[in-house]
Amino acid sequence: MEGGGQVRPTSGRDHGTLSRLRSSSLEIREKEIREKGSEILKEQLDAAKKELKLKDRECERLSQVRNQLEQELEELTASLFEEAHKMVNEANVKQATAEKQLKEAQGKIDVLQAEVTALKTLVLTSTPSSPNRQLHPQLQSPGTRGAHKHAGGHVRNKSASSTFPSSPGKPEPSSTKEDREMDSILYAEFLLWKEKPSLDRSSAFLSRIYREDISPCLSFTRSELSQLVQSAVENNSLTIEPVAMSALPMVKASAVECGGPNGFRAAIETKCALSGMSRLCRHRIKLGDKESYYYISPSSRARITAVCNFFTYIRYIQQGLVRHDAEQMFWEVMRLRREMTVAKLGFYPTDQG
Repeated sequence: MEGGGQVRPTSGRDHGTLSRLRSSSLEIREKEIREKGSEILKEQLDAAKKELKLKDRECERLSQVRNQLEQELEELTASLFEEAHKMVNEANVKQATAEKQLKEAQGKIDVLQAEVTALKTLVLTSTPSSPNRQLHPQLQSPGTRGAHKHAGGHVRNKSASSTFPSSPGKPEPSSTKEDREMDSILYAEFLLWKEKPSLDRSSAFLSRIYREDISPCLSFTRSELSQLVQSAVENNSLTIEPVAMSALPMVKASAVECGGPNGFRAAIETKCALSGMSRLCRHRIKLGDKESYYYISPSSRARITAVCNFFTYIRYIQQGLVRHDAEQMFWEVMRLRREMTVAKLGFYPTDQG
C-alpha cells in the first residue's frame, strides 16, 4: 500500500463503474427529458389543434355572416333599384298627368276668358232692362225669329233664357200710366247685399225674395219635382227647349201643330209634369246632366223662366257685369220680382201658349 501498486487497478475499475453509472443516468435523464418533452409537445399540439378547430368554427361563422350580409345587400340593392324605377315611373305618370291637366286648365281658362269677354260685350250691349234682340232671338217676333232658326228645328236655351218677348225694363203699351215709390226697407236690404253680393239665401235681401217670390213661384203640385227644379235653377243647370216633332211620344199623347207665318211649332197635349194638369205642352225641361225630360205647360214655363231671369241678373251683379248705379239695379230687381208674381198668378204671354 505504501508503494501504491494495488490501489491503481482498484481506481480504474471504480472509474469505469462510475462512468457507466453516469452514462446510464444520463440516458435515463435523456429518456425522461424526451418523454416529458414529448408529452409537452403533445399537449401543445392538442392545444393548437383545439385552437385551430375553434378558429375554423369562427371562420365558418364569419363566412356565413358575410354570405348573409352579401345576400341581404343584393336584395336591398335590387329592392332599391325596383323602388327607384317605380318612383321614376310614377313621377313620369304624374308629370304627364299634370301637363295634361295644365293644358286642359289653360284651355278652360281661354274658354272662360272668351266667355267673360262675350258676357261683358253682352252686358254692355244688352241688359235685362235694355236687351239686344239680335243677341236674343227668342225676343224677336215670330215673323223675324223664323229666319234665325237652326237647321235642327229648335233651339236649346239654358235657364238664363228670357221669358217674355217684350223688352224687360220697358213698360208694355198700356192705356194707364204708373208711377213708383221706393220702399226704404227693401232698398236698404238691397244695398247691404250689394256690398258683398252672393247667392247665399241667408242675407235679408235674398231671404225675403225666396220667401215672397221664388218659393211661391216654384211651388207646384208635384212638390218633389218642384224642389229639383228649384235646385237646378239655383245651380244654373236647367235646360228648357221647345218640343221637336222627333221628340214627341208615340203613346198617351196627341200632337198638334201650331201654325205661324213662317212655319209651325210642335205641341203635345199631355199632363204637365209640374202641375199635373192636361195642357198643350210646347216645351220640356231637363235637370242637369240627367237624360230624362219633363213636359211642362206654358204657365209652368213662364214661372220657371221668371225665376231664371232673376237669378241671371243677380249673377251679373255678383260678377260685376252690370254698369248701372244702385238705384237702377234696385228697380230692375223689383221689376223681375213683379214678373215672378205675375207668373205665379197664372199670366203668361200668348205667344208661349
